Amino acid sequence: MGLNQNHCSRSGTPYHLQIEDRGPVFDDATEAWVRRVNVIAYANYGEPSARIVYGRDHDFPDVRTHENNRAVALRIQELAAESRGILEEREERQVGRIKKLLERYYRSRDENVKREIEEANALYPFVFARAFQELKAERPPTPEAAAAPEESETVYPLDPVRRELVLEIERVGQELQRDLTSLKARGAADDILQATCAKLLARAKESLARRDASADFATRHLEMTRNSLVTAYRQVRARVTRGGGA
Repeated sequence: MGLNQNHCSRSGTPYHLQIEDRGPVFDDATEAWVRRVNVIAYANYGEPSARIVYGRDHDFPDVRTHENNRAVALRIQELAAESRGILEEREERQVGRIKKLLERYYRSRDENVKREIEEANALYPFVFARAFQELKAERPPTPEAAAAPEESETVYPLDPVRRELVLEIERVGQELQRDLTSLKARGAADDILQATCAKLLARAKESLARRDASADFATRHLEMTRNSLVTAYRQVRARVTRGGGA
């Protein structure tokens, strides 16, 4: 069961969406068998610059009945629609970022900014063209205000081993954040626990945005990040369970 679908974004970027029902998978963090549906999106599909720009795992109870299979099949169609929306939102953010870079270079002629623009044009050619046309159609640039911090984008490696680690880090990080929020709402999360988890989650976010490491180092770094998150998640989950949480 799964889905393979091509589509173009509003900017014209060709995408390939791949959704795969991976069947029963043993989840190390929860130490339970789950039915895992994996979502991957390739940008610039069919071009030499094709790369994975989005990935997510969705876990369901490992139940094999006709009724549950129909429910999962329906959910796969919903995930396809949701993924297309997420890709459009990402492109909107990229358009805004590229327009800011172009405005900064217009004012400063800074070579570092120029290199960022060239990289953006190589990675996001259709988005870059859209940003450039929108900027031309807008009013002349206003005096530059303080730039808001940009949200880092997750790098999804083509290598399946490293990509699996990235997806696991994202999944466990989200579960850890959810359980920590539950503990905080009950007043059961002490300052040390909150600070430790915040530091781990921040480091995980930095790890997921790394582009400049060798393959061997990147794999080891991702494995250490994953192991730290899993350990923290199990500790927090144990507190939630003792307190009568879900």
